[in-house]
Amino acid sequence: MNHRRGFTLIELLVVIAIIAVLIALLLPAVQAAREAARRMQCVNNLKQLGLAMHNYESTNGVLPPQMSLLFNGSGTVAWKSTWGATSRVMPFLEQGPLYNAINYTNKVSDASNATVVAQQIKTLLCPSEPNQQAFTSTSATTGVTSTYGVSNYGWCAGTWYTFGGYSLQTPTTGAIGPNLARTFGSFTDGLSNSLLAAEVKTYTPSYHDCGTMPAGAPAGASAYPDVPTVLASVYAAPTAGCKAATGGNGGLPGGGHTHWSNGNSFYDGFTTALPPNTRSPLGSIAPDGDMSTEDEDDGGPTYSAVTSRSYHSGGVNILFGDGSVKFIKNTINWQAWRALGTVSGGEVVSADSF
Repeated sequence: MNHRRGFTLIELLVVIAIIAVLIALLLPAVQAAREAARRMQCVNNLKQLGLAMHNYESTNGVLPPQMSLLFNGSGTVAWKSTWGATSRVMPFLEQGPLYNAINYTNKVSDASNATVVAQQIKTLLCPSEPNQQAFTSTSATTGVTSTYGVSNYGWCAGTWYTFGGYSLQTPTTGAIGPNLARTFGSFTDGLSNSLLAAEVKTYTPSYHDCGTMPAGAPAGASAYPDVPTVLASVYAAPTAGCKAATGGNGGLPGGGHTHWSNGNSFYDGFTTALPPNTRSPLGSIAPDGDMSTEDEDDGGPTYSAVTSRSYHSGGVNILFGDGSVKFIKNTINWQAWRALGTVSGGEVVSADSF
């Protein structure tokens, strides 16, 4: 008689336990490999944006403005077009048909542009971003629902001061700004030492349109307030008359970086006022909170703490003026980070600073 010997219960449990341990050991490695792939795709997105911006400058002779404003004699905005730099480089991102469909004579929010601004552009989305859904909101007065494509990348709007408006015409220290058309030749700090773009998070809680300058705002564009001064302004935003950019659909935290088409800094930009991934002093209200004073399209002057953030561990991917992409750690010295946010500040930044 043949006797077949099966697994005992103990042996079966041991095998199951071994398999569970192997899975536990392998899962982090698999997750790390997936994140490495996502980060590589993010780097590629930024390189595509850099190439698009260089092609734009080569074709037009200048970099695109974040918006165009005309002022009347009293210093108020008489006319504006808030179409941002991202919209203007679309032909160089293989989005020619989308670009041709934009009606630049009308507002971003105009019905004639509703289909265009709703588009989700793959190059503008980091694979690690969990909130990639388009932004939707319904007007309380008209009942009309609007949809906007979101973006994980912002153009460098400077350090802290982003737009002087009518009364303070000094341009931003950054690469891109309202009524600003720089050339790469004007980057006297060197293209490899000047930020062009960086990662941001979609649906960032943002306070904006405060209507007043922050406490201790510098009089000049190149002044460097310290980090506590900037954080104090962010902390005061909810009680300083600032408006909260709503998160739209799905109860998402905020409305920052939810309109790739709009050139206001809290939508299509970032500043180096605070180092990457700086936690907001607003805490549980808005742990990733941003703040800008008068909206740029309202005529400024504007000071913005719109921080570069990402879901990559330890830092953010950034794009330099020369088209190179590097990973910057959260621990970068804040003065060095500020210096990278200027294009002609004259600062000396060593390579080991970042």
